[in-house]
Amino acid sequence: MAAGLVLAVLLLPIDGAAADPQPTLAQARAKLTKLNNQADKVVDRYNLANERYKKAKKKYDQLNGSLKRQESTVEGLRRDLVGMARTAYQGGDMVTWQGLIGREDPEEALGGLAALSQLSAERSRSLDAFDEATRTLRGQRDAAKTAYGEADEVLGDVRKQKSTVERLVKEQTKLLRRLGTYQTGNPNSAGQKYTGAASGNGRSVLQFAYAQIGKPYVFGGTGPGGWDCSGLTQAAWRAAGVSLPRTTWEQWSWGAQRRVSLDDLQPGDLIFSNGLGHVGIYAGGGNMVHAPQTGDVVKVTSLDAYGRGSLVGAVRP
Repeated sequence: MAAGLVLAVLLLPIDGAAADPQPTLAQARAKLTKLNNQADKVVDRYNLANERYKKAKKKYDQLNGSLKRQESTVEGLRRDLVGMARTAYQGGDMVTWQGLIGREDPEEALGGLAALSQLSAERSRSLDAFDEATRTLRGQRDAAKTAYGEADEVLGDVRKQKSTVERLVKEQTKLLRRLGTYQTGNPNSAGQKYTGAASGNGRSVLQFAYAQIGKPYVFGGTGPGGWDCSGLTQAAWRAAGVSLPRTTWEQWSWGAQRRVSLDDLQPGDLIFSNGLGHVGIYAGGGNMVHAPQTGDVVKVTSLDAYGRGSLVGAVRP
């Protein structure tokens, strides 16, 4: 089902003509949960599309740089060829057949022939290099055009995803405010100190994540003043010297050989929800620290409160 249609279905009981103007708190929370789940998935698609765009743009920039260097090389070769032609012309009968034919000294004639042969060989090599550089230049130009087309296509994807996310976030924010549960958070929050039993990388990860507690959830957020779920997990593990991909889907795929059972969790493990719409960090004691959703803040939540049945698995980076 298209995101827009899902959104319309979710919001119809609230904004539709036949809607109950005063839905019960339970009804509103149920609709909010559905909207949050939908928003999580759209946000992650947005992040993934944005990452693909940045990679394609980087590829284009690199090829464009190579193209400019190739143009400089070709221009240099062209100047060399012009210089050789000028030298041959200015040398007059020293290196021309007409000059050689009229010479009485055989050694001088042979020397002139050798000079002419050397010049011819140098010209040939330069022409070969020119041709090769031209072929490379054409290939670089074609590759650059392809990369640019890919970047432009991905950018269109990003814009569509962003539009969908912004529409969902707007409606979600409206619903949260109506419930009186919207939290703006504090981008400058000092967070909390982690005092659990984690060690090694896990401790570094959780120290970083706990220092973000109280900061707002921001879709597409990578800090330092706001985070989305995968932005927080990526930054926390970066603080421990481990490089994770950007999105939830990519982090799950990256951890294919590092997956662990939910019954064998250790502090610092990444915990993923069904559908891979959300990821958090196991903090020990049956809790996880995460950036939940729009209208909420980075916080610690018990796995029971979050819903163990909604979890699909875990990764130990």
